[in-house]
Amino acid sequence: MFLHHPDLLLAQFHDRERELIAEADQQRLLAAARRHRRQGVTDADANRAVASRSDGRLAGCGPRAAAPAR
Repeated sequence: MFLHHPDLLLAQFHDRERELIAEADQQRLLAAARRHRRQGVTDADANRAVASRSDGRLAGCGPRAAAPAR
């Protein structure tokens, strides 16, 4: 019979817990990317929608970021 030290067991438990959390985060991120892709929305479309707002605020970080001020 082989007994483990309680601190070693706790360290192993925390390592495994971190692995499971990282795996769940990865699955969540992949699911969000797939959902985003199915909706047909690209980053360019999202940036264009934000950049086309003319509410008096500064332009977003997109293709118009280097445009001269109006």
